[in-house]
Amino acid sequence: MRPLNSKGQPGVSPFLLQTIDYLAEQEGVPRHRLTQAGLQLSRLFTKERASLSHPYLDDKAYAVAYLQYFLPINLSKIQVLLDEMPQPSCVEPGREQFSVLDLGSGQGTGALAVLDWWHRRQSACAGALSVVAVDIAQGALRQAERLWDRYCRVAGITSAMLQAFEGDLERSTKRFWLGQVKQGTPYDVILLANCLNEIHRDAPDPIAARTSVVSEMLSLLAPHGTMMILEPALRETSRLLHQVRDRLLQAGSCTVYSPCLHERSCPALVNPDDWCHEERAWEAPAVIQQIDEEVGFIKDALKFSYLLLRTDGRTIVTRSPQTFRVVSELRELKGDTRAWMCNGLGRSEIGRLDRAQSATNATWDDCRRGTIVKIEGLKRKDGSALARIPEDAQVQIIRSVESAKTR
Repeated sequence: MRPLNSKGQPGVSPFLLQTIDYLAEQEGVPRHRLTQAGLQLSRLFTKERASLSHPYLDDKAYAVAYLQYFLPINLSKIQVLLDEMPQPSCVEPGREQFSVLDLGSGQGTGALAVLDWWHRRQSACAGALSVVAVDIAQGALRQAERLWDRYCRVAGITSAMLQAFEGDLERSTKRFWLGQVKQGTPYDVILLANCLNEIHRDAPDPIAARTSVVSEMLSLLAPHGTMMILEPALRETSRLLHQVRDRLLQAGSCTVYSPCLHERSCPALVNPDDWCHEERAWEAPAVIQQIDEEVGFIKDALKFSYLLLRTDGRTIVTRSPQTFRVVSELRELKGDTRAWMCNGLGRSEIGRLDRAQSATNATWDDCRRGTIVKIEGLKRKDGSALARIPEDAQVQIIRSVESAKTR
């Protein structure tokens, strides 16, 4: 179970905050330089991604700015998805460890996320955790080791293991790290957090190259395992992820556990202005709120795009033509409430007139981006792209999410 803040929302655990604060203080970077580095990183991660240098975490000021601001945010996104994926047993029959592969690990965001998640959920399981982290930046890997060791010391964990290997995910002929990684197979969880979009940028076919990396790593997954791919919620990076998804499914490499409710081509790719992303409620810790005030940021929600991939065909809910995922916020119009929905039939707009509200469809008002809902009795006029929820329709939320809009 993850820690909750005063509003009952998921938050960053005290152990993590203590660990981050301790290491940030040890680096001794002046506050004004950290603020400047944070602003520069924010621009690089959003408006100037084409000029994002690699490996940027070898820069000391960037590394500390990332540690204090971006690491807690990205770690929280990973923990949201750990909650969403099929809940694992910390030790499977015949195995003594829960194994995680963190690719493009940076400062160990994924490794720390899983360590803290298990410690908060079932402390004994944290001791059975074994993580292999791979990144191109030596400095980031050393930071990951220090964060891991400090967290274990603060939390009283004595047997969890972290192995860090320097490696370039792009290098297909000189991946010496791959042999080390294969020694830890099979993995219960494989993470690629905010790194897939940063590799193979200059390849003749970047989508094919990234798909090849994911396919190869899927072969290291345990039969019950999950691969988590997390990307920024930007249109560009999200649509690139949608294309990798489609290539993987066309090749039969895996199936999608979540967020998709189908294995067909992604309908968001039909319109160049569309993309799918998530927005989850989150209250930033005090240190991030302070940085926001200094630089003018507003970090009041977790926004990201993602895939949870499996090789056993398991899905987050039972799929049907009546089951949809909400892929937009509800839009309140005059006398009408609408949202964009997605399932195996494609991407469609569904609405309910205020005068059609009833006891059987009232839960429509509780839907948020990411909600999975079953709607029986939809009506659609001939030639209309808009489907209507009539008064006698049945609306049932199958899986809810806590959206930032609910606060």
